[in-house]
Amino acid sequence: MKHILICGAKGVGKSTLIRRLCMDANAPIYGYCTKMLSTADADGLFPIYIHPARQTEAERTYGSANLIGRCDICIRDVYTNVFNTLGAEYITAAKPGGYIIMDELGFMEKDAEKFKRAVFNALDGNIPIIAAVKARYDVDFLNRIRAHEKAQLYTITPENRDALYAELLGIITR
Repeated sequence: MKHILICGAKGVGKSTLIRRLCMDANAPIYGYCTKMLSTADADGLFPIYIHPARQTEAERTYGSANLIGRCDICIRDVYTNVFNTLGAEYITAAKPGGYIIMDELGFMEKDAEKFKRAVFNALDGNIPIIAAVKARYDVDFLNRIRAHEKAQLYTITPENRDALYAELLGIITR
């Protein structure tokens, strides 16, 4: 099976699709997911956190240890050290028989070298990956991921969400 890379416009349903696939995967889930809070902090910026992909919303914690960045309409702060520690750890902890979730791969981590090595080592490996890839084509890191020989790129749209879910479910449950 080729690794599954899901690309699409912001808000189209990449993360929702990945959550649905994880619920039906019937295998251990490794990797990470990110979440931007909908409430701004004291500086008027929206914090973005990284969590283990297997955690439920109720199990997640929000603190400086897993804060990867803050933004408004632009990214203002990126905490590369969190990508290089927690982010890389969530990927490298994966065991055969499970899935590595990367939700989402974007431009914030473009300077996180240890994290990027973990991503490419996983792509070169044999543990299946399901990843959301930000639709940015001006970031070399993302272009290299999309072009990886062991990965298949799928584009999600509002019109094909349900059909894509059925197609990918068929792939991961074979």
